[in-house]
Amino acid sequence: MKFTDKTVLITGGCSGIGKILARKSIERGCRKLVIWDVNEAGLQQVKDEFSSLAAEIFIFKVDVSDLDEIKIQAQRVRTEVGAVDVLINNAGIVVGKYFHEHTHDQIEKTFLINTNAYLHISLEFLSGMLANNSGTICNIASSAGLIANPKMSVYAASKWAVVGWSDSLRLEMKQLGKNISITTILPFFINTGMFDGVKSKILPILEPEDASEKIMVAIEKENKMMAMPLPYWFIRFSQGILPISIFDWVMDNVFGIYDTMKEFRGR
Repeated sequence: MKFTDKTVLITGGCSGIGKILARKSIERGCRKLVIWDVNEAGLQQVKDEFSSLAAEIFIFKVDVSDLDEIKIQAQRVRTEVGAVDVLINNAGIVVGKYFHEHTHDQIEKTFLINTNAYLHISLEFLSGMLANNSGTICNIASSAGLIANPKMSVYAASKWAVVGWSDSLRLEMKQLGKNISITTILPFFINTGMFDGVKSKILPILEPEDASEKIMVAIEKENKMMAMPLPYWFIRFSQGILPISIFDWVMDNVFGIYDTMKEFRGR
């Protein structure tokens, strides 16, 4: 898949890897770039910053936790911009507490943004892709969608759901014989501010520019699933062959995964 002359929509595109993916889409020749974000001031700043680059930029203030707003803004995109060729579901939040410390509202909000929004936004634009028998959907999940972790229970649950849905959608497109690629991304912590305070014993905290480039390449190559830095197959293979107690010991004492969130502060 090439970004040249494509219409790309990115959620959470005002900051972090969303903003970098937006820039890289333009650099790769996309014709129209659509950015969804809840930050109205940030949207205008990004549009101004990218205005000298060779693409039409469309900004939409969207709270993706609100289904009615998703439906309304998706219709605006179809009317004002046209069909979306590449959808990158990127918007997300993390609370970073032990489960019993969460409020009901925090649990609900996490799933509305991290999980439900991915499904609803994809549903809005998938029909156009099916009609054209062409399209790409990239879902930014997390390595937390593969490995349980203390103080990430709700976040992990939201991302496990995304991983299961995203890969099921990939299989459905294959079974239906549709030329629509689905890529699921499972990164470790990325140094964007969202996970400020996390500590990693062995695995490196990912740098946004490098991580974003790998995501772009995965989309272009139509990779089915990509985890970084540990490949997803290694994690699943280890989970499959090791007893839970031994897998826990390795993740805790060798990789230090279970202590990563002890000093979490967040953005």
